[in-house]
Amino acid sequence: MNKSLAICPGSFDPVTLGHLDVIARASGMFEKVIVVILKNANKTYSFSPEERAQLLKKTIKDAGLNNVEVDAYDGLLADYAKKHGAKIILKGLRAMSDFEYEFQMALANKKLNPDIETVFITTAAENMYLSSSMVKQIASMDGDISGFVPSVIHKDILERLSKKKG
Repeated sequence: MNKSLAICPGSFDPVTLGHLDVIARASGMFEKVIVVILKNANKTYSFSPEERAQLLKKTIKDAGLNNVEVDAYDGLLADYAKKHGAKIILKGLRAMSDFEYEFQMALANKKLNPDIETVFITTAAENMYLSSSMVKQIASMDGDISGFVPSVIHKDILERLSKKKG
């Protein structure tokens, strides 16, 4: 049983300052954090899993989070956790609507893998409204996303999403 390892799953399409806040705080709580990019059949993606992994790696390196790794997985989170010997899934919450969905997922993961515990961490107040969907919408309309995404990947996101292309 590895209680010093936490899995921090998400789609990260693209990674935001809210994601980075949760990842950085997880990094301070656990010896090792694996940020795993998962596929959600209900979402349409702007970036491939490989591109999202590269954006996350740049962000994590820039933030100096040396105990954080990035991975991608196309399968059940419960299976991924079991494969890596992880007992903790860490999820960030913005609002009550997040909690309802994440609580359902936590119960399903617990049923699939009884050894898993899901730990919820609330996002910082300044990020409560922030989502990848919002970033994509603002960027696609050539709005300023600099206050929403890590500066190290700002240009990468604009090159993909902006009408002006960077």
